[in-house]
Amino acid sequence: MRAAWVLLTALAALAAYYVYLPLPGTVSDPWKLMLLDATFRAVQQTCHLIHYLRLSHHLIVLNYLIGTFDKLKSVSSEDINITDAVFDGVEVRVFEPPVKRDERLKRSVVYIHGGGWALASARTSLYNNLCRIMAKSLNAVVVSVEYRLVPEVCFPEQFHDALRATKHFLQPDVLAEYSVDPGRIAISGDSAGGNLAAAVCQQLSKDEHLTIRPKLQALIYPVLQAFDFNTPSYQQNMNMPVLPRYVMINYWIDYFNGNYDLAHSLLINNHTALDVGQALSFRGRLNWTSLLPSSFKKNYKPVIQTTGKAEIIREIPALLDVRAVPLLAENETLQLQPKTYILTCENDVLRDDGVMYAKRLENAGVEVTLDHFDDCFHGCMIFTVWPTDFSAGSQTRNSYIKWLDENL
Repeated sequence: MRAAWVLLTALAALAAYYVYLPLPGTVSDPWKLMLLDATFRAVQQTCHLIHYLRLSHHLIVLNYLIGTFDKLKSVSSEDINITDAVFDGVEVRVFEPPVKRDERLKRSVVYIHGGGWALASARTSLYNNLCRIMAKSLNAVVVSVEYRLVPEVCFPEQFHDALRATKHFLQPDVLAEYSVDPGRIAISGDSAGGNLAAAVCQQLSKDEHLTIRPKLQALIYPVLQAFDFNTPSYQQNMNMPVLPRYVMINYWIDYFNGNYDLAHSLLINNHTALDVGQALSFRGRLNWTSLLPSSFKKNYKPVIQTTGKAEIIREIPALLDVRAVPLLAENETLQLQPKTYILTCENDVLRDDGVMYAKRLENAGVEVTLDHFDDCFHGCMIFTVWPTDFSAGSQTRNSYIKWLDENL
């Protein structure tokens, strides 16, 4: 009996050691976040073991597990009509609130989900719940894009899927079918979905043949650049749940179908060293020493290698492709962007991506709202349903929907 208690105590100590992470004192619901992160790490390690054994790709296994535990059995709702459709070959899920008396046209949001271009789905409960609440709160038609994922496809296919679906929806006859006001459409997304939303918005702004364009773009902790993995937020939050720096770098490598052996070189910015000629013309567009306020820069120093590895850019040219890294777009493109909302979280490696994009858009003459949360973390907005219900999730979601309601 005594041996059993000793064993249980040892197991409890090991579990506590695995779960515990030193977190900033400002993070809301710290123990719940530790448990969520520990669950993620355990699942990811299992998936990587399966990948290592060559039984299946780790992202396929991870998505299978997400689908098994999270996919909704029903596609209907009492207050919102939820249907699946295909827009120019791309699957979408459409959320429509009931028609009100004497109401002609509704506003609309095209939403692109996050997940590192590799995970989640418009059909999972987290995004299904978010889009349903958006449709109800805004009395708007919400189109959630089901783009194809890594490893089935890699860049630029996710971008092409999001662009095709959005352009299809913007056709006058399609908008009329869903009773949508052509002048009140937003494009939005979180994390990798924010990346796709920003890239699609840039592309639409340059399309001379397009007669209807989004009125707004709303980007939730977007990932916008792979030029510098040592911005202050990358340095400050390198081990922060639920998106440590090494995980974000691996997402980029997967998106570009690159080699994991490049991860360390990317981490220390060898791909954008001073002797890498392809990167020189972009350096001024991502100078965080001038784009970030001092409260974000703190005492962090730029990491700029004198001698790096130009072959990385030759092997993965998409690292400097603005369709993948919208923060590197030229000023002429930024000037064409619509009124913009960007939500950022202090405890997030991607914080500075959003802040720098807000500043560049502002410098280009675009009206921008930067909504920053000191106590929140990456991905928090979709975590509003038990058992992953965080106060940070409700706080950020409510602020985001409020801005859309006031501006769309």
